[in-house]
Amino acid sequence: MFPLGMVVFPHQVVGLCVFESRYQQMIVDVADTMRFGTCLIARGSEVGGGDERTLVGTMLRIRGQQRLPDGKILLVAEGESCFAIEEWLDDQPYPRALAEERCCDDVMIDPDLLRLAETSVRALRHLQSEVAADEVFAANCSMAEDPWERSWQLCSMTPMALMDQFKVISLSDPNERLSLLIEICCERYGDYQRMLAVDNHATFE
Repeated sequence: MFPLGMVVFPHQVVGLCVFESRYQQMIVDVADTMRFGTCLIARGSEVGGGDERTLVGTMLRIRGQQRLPDGKILLVAEGESCFAIEEWLDDQPYPRALAEERCCDDVMIDPDLLRLAETSVRALRHLQSEVAADEVFAANCSMAEDPWERSWQLCSMTPMALMDQFKVISLSDPNERLSLLIEICCERYGDYQRMLAVDNHATFE
């Protein structure tokens, strides 16, 4: 397990720098499967342990890696699925846990809800580009046809606070997740509108 100070959603691609020896050992140990788990650090620091970890995580698959001359390992990893941590085990030397995959395969995603979520996310990102262009990150991916994958892509595209990200990933029902995503987008949209109004008022004074 590689706890991080960030949330990684399924189908999200992230870059990681592995500099601690225990996590470098973890990369060696998972060489056969190229898979490892991550979860959000709720409090504390992953460096040297002593952190408080959340009980929801994401399984990642290593898509590429490079070892630097100083021993650091650069990883490109992609989220695959979510899991719930049932019990933390002793570190040997990196964190380990017993976990169970979370799935709602019997739940059908509401297509109207999915469309509304996508409209909300795109509208929010467009307004964000007007108010805080330096905060807008590129979404260099084509949207998947599969509604499950598409819903997770929307989660990773949405500009939201870290704890909102955790609230989203903690919901196993995809329709509840999309509803929360829409709610977050509406709140953030209002925030950016107020920021834009203040900026425009200052410009005309």
